[in-house]
Amino acid sequence: MRQTLLVGALLLPTVPALAVVVDDTEVDPVIVTATRTAQTADATLASVSVITREDIERRQARSIPDALRGIPGLAITNTGGAGKTTSFFLRGTESDHVLVLIDGVKVGSATLGTTAFQNLPIEAVERIEVVRGPRSSLYGSEAIGGVIQIFTRQGGGEPRPRFTVEAGSYGTAKVSGGLSAGGERGWIDVGASYEDTDGFNACDGQAVPGAGCFVDEPDDDGFTSRSASARMGYRFTDWIEAEAHWLRSDGENDYDGSPFGGNESKDRQQVLGGRLRLTPVGVWTSTLTAGRAWDESRIYYEGAFVNSIETERDSLSWQNDVMLGADHLVTLGVDYQRDQVDGTTAYAEDERDNIGIFGQYLGGFGRHDLELSLRHDDNEQFGEYTTGSAAWGYSFSNDMRLTASYGTAFKAPSFNELYYPGFGNPDLDPEESRSLEVGLGGRLSVARWSLNLYQTDIDDLIAYDAALWAPNNIDSARIRGLEAVVATELRDWAVDANLTLLDAENCSGGPNAGNRLPRRPEQTFTLDLDRAFGRIGVGGTLFVAGRSFDDAANAVRLDGYTLVDLRAEYAFSPDLRVQGRVENLFDEDYQTADWYNQPGRAFYVTLRYAL
Repeated sequence: MRQTLLVGALLLPTVPALAVVVDDTEVDPVIVTATRTAQTADATLASVSVITREDIERRQARSIPDALRGIPGLAITNTGGAGKTTSFFLRGTESDHVLVLIDGVKVGSATLGTTAFQNLPIEAVERIEVVRGPRSSLYGSEAIGGVIQIFTRQGGGEPRPRFTVEAGSYGTAKVSGGLSAGGERGWIDVGASYEDTDGFNACDGQAVPGAGCFVDEPDDDGFTSRSASARMGYRFTDWIEAEAHWLRSDGENDYDGSPFGGNESKDRQQVLGGRLRLTPVGVWTSTLTAGRAWDESRIYYEGAFVNSIETERDSLSWQNDVMLGADHLVTLGVDYQRDQVDGTTAYAEDERDNIGIFGQYLGGFGRHDLELSLRHDDNEQFGEYTTGSAAWGYSFSNDMRLTASYGTAFKAPSFNELYYPGFGNPDLDPEESRSLEVGLGGRLSVARWSLNLYQTDIDDLIAYDAALWAPNNIDSARIRGLEAVVATELRDWAVDANLTLLDAENCSGGPNAGNRLPRRPEQTFTLDLDRAFGRIGVGGTLFVAGRSFDDAANAVRLDGYTLVDLRAEYAFSPDLRVQGRVENLFDEDYQTADWYNQPGRAFYVTLRYAL
C-alpha cells in the first residue's frame, strides 16, 4: 500500500482526466478510474480490467465493442453490425447503469442515458479501464454496474508518425493516421480516421404482423465514420501542469426503419476537455478539470428529414489529494454537471444541474488495506441523494489477497423517462442499488488469478407501467455472479482466460417474477492465446456465450453461441507489419438481440506503420 500511495500522491495524483502512460511491458499497470487516484492494478481493491494499445493491436480489434468483448462480467448486444446500436450490460445491470468517461469527461446521451460506443473510433484509444461494481460514491449517477473510462493517445517523445490501412469483408475499408511528439515539458498527439462498410441486412423484421424492427427491408445497411482527435499538455513548472483534449466522430448509419423512425441517421459524438494540476506542496495536489460532451443525432427516411435530438453535458470538477503519512491518502472534491436537451422534440424540461460533494480515504495498516468513500448529490430534478462504499483487503504472505466490499449506488432518470411528450413521468425517483462482493486473488509462479463473488440488489427500477401508460418505479432485481480470471504463460504461449456465471433475476411482483433479466447470457467464457515466432505472431480467441432471453416475459429465447477468431501478423521491421484476421471462423449463426443479424465468417487485412 505504501508504494501505491506514493505513486498516486507524487506522480499521478489527479482526477481521471490524466491518462497514465505505462510501458507496454509493465507487469502491473497503473490505473486511475477505480479511486480517482493512481493505483497499481494489483493494489486496488476493485475488480478491474485494463485494455492497452498493445492489446488492441495484438488482437486486431476493429472497434471499441470488439476490444471489450470478453471482459469478465460484460455482456454486449448489437442490432445488426457496424454502427448499429450497441449496449453494454455490466455485471447484469441495465445498459444505462454504466458510467462512461473519455479522458475524465462524462459522456453519453442525456435523453437515452446510454453511450454510443459504436461511434467512437478505436484508433484514437490508448487504453481502456473497466471497473466492475458500484462507484456512485465517487462519480454519482449511473455507476451502478461500474465505470468504463477511455483514454485517448497522449503523445510525447521524439516525433512518431503512424499510419494504418485496412480492408476486408462486407466491403469494409479503413484508413487512419496520426502524429505523436513532445519535448522535455510538453506533449502532443493528433490523429484522424475514416471507415466505410457496406454492411449486411441488419434486421429480419416483419411489417405485418409487426415484429423485430417492424419493417421488411432486406438490403445491406452500411456505415461510414469520420473522426479526429487531439491531445496536448505542458508542464510549466514542477508544480503546475495543464492539458487539453478533443475528440470528434461523425457517423452515417443505415438501418431498417419506417417513415416514423427513419432508416438513416447522421450522428456526432464530441468531447472537449482540459485540466490544470497544481502541487503547491509535496503532500497536496489540487486538480481542476472542465469538459463538454455532445451527443447529436439527425434522423432521415429515404433522404427526407424526420427529426433531430441534441444533448450537451457540461462538467466541472475540483479534486484535492492530501497525503497523511506514507500509507494514508485523503481525497476531497466537488463535481458540477449540467445537462441540456435540444432538437425538434419539445420536452417539458430541457435542462438540469447536479452538484456532488465527495470524500475518500485510502489507508494501509500492515497487511490490511482500507478504502472508504462517501458522496452527496444535489440534483435539480430529483433532490438530494447520498451514496457510500467500503472495501477491505488482507494480503497473505504467499502473494494471495482476500478482499471484501459493500457499496450503494443510484441512477437518475433520463430526460426521455421524465419528460418525453406523451410518455415521460416527471415523478420518477432514482433507481437504487446495494452491492456486496468478496474476492480472492494472487500469483502462482507466472500465473495471475482471481475469483470474485458478488450480489447486487436494485430497487425502484424504471419500467413501463401499463396502468399509467408511462414509465414508473415498479421493478426490482437481484443479481448474483461469479467471475474467475487467470493469465499465465504455457510453453511460450500467452494465455488469458475468464469465466462469468450470472444469475440476474427479476424480483418484481407480477407475471415476470423470477424470470431472467433480458439479454444477459447466463454464462460467458473467453480464452485468448498468443505466441511470437520471431517476426511472426499468431493468436486466437474463443468466446462462448450461454443462453439468454430477449424479453422480460422470457418468451423469446436467444440461443447460446460459440465464436472462434484467428489472427496472425508479420513484422517486416519494428515499424512496419501486416496483419490478418478471420472472424467467426465457423460461420456461427447467432443473435444478441432478437431479429437482428450478426456478421458471419469475415476476413480482414491490415497494414500498420508506426515509427
